[in-house]
Amino acid sequence: MGVTLDLSRGPVAAVAVKPNLSGLTRKALADALVAAEVVRPDKAKMRASQLWRWIHHYGVTDFAAMTDVAKETRAALDQAFTLARPEVVERQVSKDGTRKWLIRMAPGIEVETVYIPDVGRSGALCVSSQVGCTLNCTFCHTGTQALVRNLTAAEIVAQVQVARDDLAEWPSPKEDRRLSNIVFMGMGEPLYNLDNVADAIDIIADGEGIAISRRRITVSTSGVVPELKALGERTQAMLAISLHATNDDLRDVLVPLNKKYDIATLMEGIRGYPGLSNTRRVTFEYVMLKDVNDSPAEAKALVKLLKGIPAKINLIPFNPWPGTNYGCSDWGAIESFAAILNRAGYASPIRTPRGRDILAACGQLKSESEKLRASARRRLAAGDAEAIA
Repeated sequence: MGVTLDLSRGPVAAVAVKPNLSGLTRKALADALVAAEVVRPDKAKMRASQLWRWIHHYGVTDFAAMTDVAKETRAALDQAFTLARPEVVERQVSKDGTRKWLIRMAPGIEVETVYIPDVGRSGALCVSSQVGCTLNCTFCHTGTQALVRNLTAAEIVAQVQVARDDLAEWPSPKEDRRLSNIVFMGMGEPLYNLDNVADAIDIIADGEGIAISRRRITVSTSGVVPELKALGERTQAMLAISLHATNDDLRDVLVPLNKKYDIATLMEGIRGYPGLSNTRRVTFEYVMLKDVNDSPAEAKALVKLLKGIPAKINLIPFNPWPGTNYGCSDWGAIESFAAILNRAGYASPIRTPRGRDILAACGQLKSESEKLRASARRRLAAGDAEAIA
């Protein structure tokens, strides 16, 4: 007697995912409440403002905590929406106080976010705008990870919320903030995701919520020139340029985007950045690579290149990562480079490497699916310590 087995799968029931309100702009929040029939259209703006303060000023993740919202409305909100945070897969704290979180936004969608104490007024959060990157800057660890996708505005804002949860900074403090600055210098090129970055900045800067001033939000780009004007007009954020070279031949190697928008085109775009002034200077980031871009001649070329642009120059000692062919400039070379810039009238602080022991320093970020194993990370940290000793 033969037996026939039916191995076909029946229909799989779709699992409804409730929309998360915590990453919506004010208008999108009001629209969502109306669409879900939680509130009438004539009450949506008022109710959205009420929820906004609970979500972004108090940082609540449970509708039940919204004590001035009617019980029936809270139940309807809970039925239709969520305020859940993404999963924190890993939390690391450096010996220098730097904190790094690996955050899983969805299956296979992971980013790293870094809090650096004693930067800006109090401390800076380095947020990511993409999973991976398309730019392939040869000195950057993130550039070795292929782009997976852009982050949504909600996923960008969620990085700030996760950090503030960990720092215990709810409700939003007016004074004595531990997190006072936001820098879009994590994974990805922000100007290739400008719509979501702009919406996220609107949420982060809103005075009734997280309330971080736009003057304390900096967006770093490798030089996507056509989007510079739109960035300034839409966000009023401070601009940082990932420069690293003073001539096209070298920058073509270090920052391959330069082949599309060369230095002359980039400088023209920077000069037209909205709001540029002596009180709103451009920050130029310059990673110090041993025997590559750290000579006195290149320092003098940098002074000439930036003439007439209100600017400051951050000199970044190269942070090593597994597989790199670059080395960090000698400290004496960095100081000599800075002295030339200082004599020309440019503020040129040398950025103190932070979080190297947990691969949280500038240029070291990479998501868990692409990261080295913990044992290799420990070997790297041990080798770095020996080099410093």
